Amino acid sequence: MKILVCIKQVPGSSNVEVDPVTGVLKRDGIQSKMNPYDLYAIEMALSLTEQYGGSVEVITMGPPQAKGIITEAICMGAKKGSVLSDRKFAGADVLATAYTISQGIQKAGEFDVILCGKQTTDGDTAQVGAEVSEFLGIPNVANVLSVTNVADDSIIVTASLDDKVATMNIKMPCLLSVDGDINSPRLPSYKVLQSVTDDLIDIYSFSDFADQNPDHYGLMGSATQVERIFPPEKNAEKRSISGNADEQSEGLYQLIRERKLV
Repeated sequence: MKILVCIKQVPGSSNVEVDPVTGVLKRDGIQSKMNPYDLYAIEMALSLTEQYGGSVEVITMGPPQAKGIITEAICMGAKKGSVLSDRKFAGADVLATAYTISQGIQKAGEFDVILCGKQTTDGDTAQVGAEVSEFLGIPNVANVLSVTNVADDSIIVTASLDDKVATMNIKMPCLLSVDGDINSPRLPSYKVLQSVTDDLIDIYSFSDFADQNPDHYGLMGSATQVERIFPPEKNAEKRSISGNADEQSEGLYQLIRERKLV
């Protein structure tokens, strides 16, 4: 069984600036890490191959420094990885991102199962996985909690719905979006890190894709664009109410009435 895990490099801090013109995050020069939800997807992939046999590969879209999370995934147990990196991909919304990743997956090879984390901590849309499956024309299941069995051409999964847990038999190839906190991701191996070489990481750009229409990628391929983005206003106002218990409770009540909360 060949499994591909889609991973992403996200800001390691909440102190991230936004480009006032394009409305996208300024990622240059900031500390980054692997998207936490993707760690659960990698652990599920590795556990499946340990149980049923096969191999795990990873793929990401981002600037050249995104190779760092590919290396991390290899140190966790992935066989190899791919980075989709080109300035033409910059500024992509979820639609253009999903299309770019689908093109990269087709370039990377054929896979039985594609795994994604539930969502990313920088976008929080939880849409890319489902859209990638649509572009690839394969079944998709979101909020996957576990895989209970793998057959020759299908996989049985449990997934969390709004008010219940469903068990589904999905024909492969398929894409599964993995929920958070469903396992304990293993740590990267320092010993493996010493043996990671460049030939384990493929770099794909726009020229490597089957679709050579630049209007399908980046800002030009995005169906949505941010009109305006701004930090939330901070209210640092403080008010102290002194006195005994009765005086404090009465003061608090009057404050609530003043704010028209009751």
